[in-house]
Formats: sequence, C-alpha cells, structure tokens
Amino acid sequence: MTAAEISRIAGVTRATVSNWRRRHDDFPAPSAGTEASPLYDLSAVQAWLRGRGHTSAASPTEELRTALRLLGSGSGVAARLFPLVAAASRRTQEELAELATVPDDQLLARAEKAAGELPATVPEAEPVHYGPDDTGAVRALLGCVREAGAQAALDVLAERELDEGAASGVYQTPEGLARLMARLLPADASRVLDPACGSGTLLAAAARQGARELFGQDSLPVQGQRTAVRLLIAAPEAETVIRVGDSLRADAFPDVTVDAVLCNPPFADRDWGHDELAYDPRWAYGVPPRFESELAWVQHALAHLEPGGHAVMLLPPALAFRSSGRRVRAELIRGGALRAVVSLPARAAYPLHIGLQIWVLQRPEPGGTDRTTVLFVDGEGEQRDGATGTPSATGTATAGAASRGGSRSRRSGPSASADSSATTSSASTTTFDWEGLSERVLGQWAAFTTAPDTYADEPGVARAVPLVDLLDDVVDVTPARHVRATAADIDPAALVRRVHDLREQLAEQVAALASASASDGWQPSGASAREWRTATVSDLARGGALTVLRAASPGARGSKGSAAPAVDRPVLTAQDVSTGNPPSGGAVDLHADAAQPVAVGDVLVRAVAGSGSQAAMTRVADDRDAGALLGQHIHLLRPDPARLDPWFLAGFLGADDNIASASTGSTLVHVTPGRLRVPLLPLEEQRRYGEAFRRVHELRAAVRRTADLAADTAATLTTGLTAGVLLPTDTPGTPDTPGAPDSRSV
Repeated sequence: MTAAEISRIAGVTRATVSNWRRRHDDFPAPSAGTEASPLYDLSAVQAWLRGRGHTSAASPTEELRTALRLLGSGSGVAARLFPLVAAASRRTQEELAELATVPDDQLLARAEKAAGELPATVPEAEPVHYGPDDTGAVRALLGCVREAGAQAALDVLAERELDEGAASGVYQTPEGLARLMARLLPADASRVLDPACGSGTLLAAAARQGARELFGQDSLPVQGQRTAVRLLIAAPEAETVIRVGDSLRADAFPDVTVDAVLCNPPFADRDWGHDELAYDPRWAYGVPPRFESELAWVQHALAHLEPGGHAVMLLPPALAFRSSGRRVRAELIRGGALRAVVSLPARAAYPLHIGLQIWVLQRPEPGGTDRTTVLFVDGEGEQRDGATGTPSATGTATAGAASRGGSRSRRSGPSASADSSATTSSASTTTFDWEGLSERVLGQWAAFTTAPDTYADEPGVARAVPLVDLLDDVVDVTPARHVRATAADIDPAALVRRVHDLREQLAEQVAALASASASDGWQPSGASAREWRTATVSDLARGGALTVLRAASPGARGSKGSAAPAVDRPVLTAQDVSTGNPPSGGAVDLHADAAQPVAVGDVLVRAVAGSGSQAAMTRVADDRDAGALLGQHIHLLRPDPARLDPWFLAGFLGADDNIASASTGSTLVHVTPGRLRVPLLPLEEQRRYGEAFRRVHELRAAVRRTADLAADTAATLTTGLTAGVLLPTDTPGTPDTPGAPDSRSV
C-alpha cells in the first residue's frame, strides 16, 4: 500500500505519515516500490497502527477492500463470499451486530452454513468453505453489510474479481438510466430478459417496475453470480434464472420468449461470431455486418420477444447512421420493429465522452396495426437547458454532430456486458437530473403510444417521423437529424412580440455594459508605472497571510480504475471559473484526492489554460459558490481578510504577465500557484485595488451577458425569417421600395 492509502486508513494527512516514517524507528520499512514511491506491507502497517491505538478511519467498503487485499491474489474468496452477502442481507442489524462478537471459529461455521443454503440459486457456484485466513474478510463483509448495505458489499466483491483481469474496460449502467429504461416498458411486462446482464442493474430496475420472472445471461461467471445475488437481495419474491455463457454464440434461453428485453450490450465487438452465425434464424431483418455487433444484439432481443413485446436497449450513437448497418436499419423500420430513438446527453452514462441512445423496439404482431411513424426524442436538450437556461437555435444540430464521434470498445471478453464493471461506479452521474430527463422522455413516449396518429410534435424535444421519410439513401435515425428546432406553426404576432422584448432587453444590457465600461475615476499613476515590492504566494502562505488549501496537480485524477466518489453537492469546475457561471459539475469532475468545500472569499485559480486564452484565470467565490466542492485543475487559496483583500489578490494573480512567469508549457499552460507574485501594499490600498478589480469583473460579466442576449436575438430573428413568419424591414433596395428591382425579374 502507498503512503496515501496509509493516511486514509489512519485518518491523518500524508504529512503525518511522513513524520511517522522519520520519527519512529519501528515504522514498517518499505517492502516494494521505489525510493520516491515506496510501498508498504498492509498487515505490518495495520499492526503498527493498532499498537499505537489508531482506530481505522476507513469506510466500511474500504475496510472490506483492505481485508480482501490481505488475502492476496488468486484466492477466489470474493466469489465465495457472494452467497454470504445474500445471507447477511436477510439478517437484522441486531443479528449482524451480535455476529461481530462471536469467536472466529463459530463465526466461520455459521457463515459457512448460511452461505451453503444459497449456491443452488447462483450460477456455477461451488460448495463454500471458509478457513482461518478468511476470518478478516468475513468480518469485514458483515460490517460492510451492516453499515453500508448489501449492495455496496456486493459491488466491492465484484470489483475484486474484475480487477484480477476478468473484465476491464466495460461500464455499469447508472441507476437513473436503468430506471428510465425500465419505465419505457409496458406496465404489465412480467417476464423480462437481459442477455448481457452484467451487474444486474437493469433486471433489478425491471423488478421494481413489477416484473416477476427475471432471466439473465452473461459471459463472465462473476457477473452471473453477482446478478443472481443482487436479485436475491433486491427482488426476493421474483422467480430468477441466471445463466453464464455467450448469449450470441450459446444462447442459454433458446426456447424462451418474454414480455420485454432490457439490455446494455457490449459495443464495437468485432469477434461476436459473424462467420459462424451467418445463417442464424435470429437474423430476421438481415445478417448483421461484421462490424455491427449491436445489430446482432438488437435482433437477438427481438427474437426473444412475444408478439407485441418490447425491447429497450442502450446503444452507441454511431449505430444510427453508419453506412454498414443501413440495410438492417431499413428493414427494422420497414417492418415496424423500431418504435423510438432517444438521444442522451454526453456524461449521462459511460463512456462519458459520447451521448448514447436508447432504442425502443417492438416485435410486430401478426395482423396487428400497421405502424406508420417512429418517435424521436432529443434528450440532449436536457443538458443544454441545464447549462445555459435555454437551448440555442442551432443547439440540436450541433449536439447531434458532436455525438457522432463513435464509441470505443466496452468489452474485454465474449459477450461481456456493458453493464459489467464494478471498477467504474455510476456515481459520476449521481448529480445528473435523471428525473428531469425521465419526465422529458416518458411524457413524449406516453403521448406517442396512446395516440400515434394524432401525436403532436414538440419543437426542440420530440417528433414523430413517417417511415417513408426515414427510408432514404442513408436511413439515419439520429434524433438530432429529425427533431425540429422550431415549431411548424409559429404565431407571427407572438414572435414579433418576442423580438421586441429581446430588443428592449438588449438595449438595457448595452446601457449596462456602457456603464460598466465607464472611464470615470480612472487616473494615471504619474509619469511612469508604479513600482512595488512583491512576494510570492509561497512566501505569503509561510507568513500566514493566506492558506493554500488545494494545489491541484494538472492531470491528476486519482488511482487508475478508482470509482468516482458519490457527492451530494455541485462541483465547481475550471470552466465555471473562466465563464463566471455557478458550480455546474458533478462527481466525475471532482478531484480524486481532495474535496475541499468552497467558502465565500476564497480565491480560485485555474491550474491549466490554453496558450493565448483570454478567459478569466481567477475568481473570488461568492454566495453561489459557497459549499461547492472543487473540481479538477483548480488551485484554492484562502486569504486572511485581516491581511489580504480577496479581489486585490485575485486581480494581481490573474494578470497575464504573472500567469506567464509562474507557468510551464506552450500549448497548455500549467500554473504553479506558489510562484505567482503579489504586491506588498497596506490593506486600505489593497481594498482600493480590489474594488477596481471587482469593477473589471463586472465589466467582463456584462460583456458575456450582452453577447448571449445578442446571440439569442439574432437566432430568434433568423428563425422568424426562415420559418416565413417575419417579413424583412423596408430598406433601400428591397422589393416594394422605389427604385428596387421587380422580384419577378430575379
């Protein structure tokens, strides 16, 4: 273990650990690593801490991880503990507390008996036996179930197994997304299948919606076991059947048809069995191309549905427009199988750099009603609305183009589910507005399914597109391509009123900008520039004038594979510092090694800036920022208000020459905060400068507001003109103006 891990276990700072190493001769010597990055034996460190009365400050999940690490690699104890999690989840808090006091031999015997009652329900489970070496892990597991819950313990065990190399590079479906997908199913869907079940998130969500027969398959034994135990915990009354194997090559349920399929399949799999499955009867809509594995999963799902049954699948955006899948997409549309496509904002689910899509499919019923339209819902607008307050006129098209970056592989083994990672938590999406997105999507889906022939489009949100309009040379089913940004029946009078309102607001904002830029009060310093003595931030920190609460290391993101922590408050990002917006980030933006809350009067300095960037490098925290957590690439300085004025400090720290002298790099500039310099001035004079810098800040903010309002006005005018609801103003050279050419001659 590293020194940082020792500090977390002991509940002290890394500096304290360094002091222990220097001051105590009996502190454990490094057993591995390098001189610069030593590694210590975990058991030796724990024994040393216990000898000095240090109780563990680690969370129950960290305690369990530590206990599993003590067992070494290859022990297989994590998989053997799966049944014990289910058994422990059925015990009361009092019973679990009583078990903590039982002697080791009795504890192991009782744990073995309880776990032995469950392996028959867990795929590929072997008889359980716990030896003396397992005592610490068993106790830690029971403590984790008691304090953090059975699901948290289950995820830690799966993380241990997956970290041993079974499945890296795949992702767990966020809980909010799983709920949304399950709610897209009909309310009476009782039998549900997930052929790439991973951690069981989707099946658990289906159970919460009323499903009572749950079928799942995954290629990884650890994931099959994990899902089985999860469903024992989350849906004990449901009939559950989980199997292990490659769903495409070795379908465990060849004769099973269900009411619904929920699936988050692996993406971009080039070894899904194209050659050996070329004549498979599941390909009713065409043989999936070699590089379109997702279309194989789509048809696998449809093949398992009862007539009229629904499949809801999470798929990469490139599947909607890649030319290689055009023929199969066309057949899905022509046959009435594709009912809806929903685009999600980037960062709503892993991989975070692209906006995934939800496809809703339905197996046609013989003699059923012909389907004439497909519903498209632009869920990406939810992110735009949250970021800017209103979607831009061109936002839909821009977001759609950005989402076409394709998808990197989400698998490492055959049929490894995209929902199969324990190493990457869904916590990075915990601050995402799933309720808002769900309301946006489910409302449109309900209206469409209730009366598809009379469904009314909602501009910027959703549109029902006739099948014939989709069957062109491209067969592109990207929502951004089909959802209209503006209404087809705009009221001309209402739009004119909107233009007048915007013009008045813009005039007021221009006046405010002129006021903010007024030169009154600015005086020359004299015949030459002022000179003053300066001190570095490091000097001021040593003298107690300020505290460097976080000096961010550019690019630092914590240990590889570590899960993003769950947060219940917004995160201030470097982008927020530069734009002046309130904290807008989530847990994915949080620095892994520090979560320092922001206080009013703190000075925030961006740690990285583009060469030649004109964006603000500093910011003084106000009431909007109070309590927010710090994101990556931000330095946090807290001045003593009796010695340093915050605005004075921020103004001089953010000066171009100051940033340049304290930075390294060319394309990206990495700022070292300790090297930034500040003039040494009396507090009263600092406040004079601080007030001036505050006025400059207000000017910068006024410029941004004016630019945003001008862009909104221009977009509204363009929309009105192009939609035919506004007429051009009479100006020289236009028709109906004396001397203008006749429009018929053009």
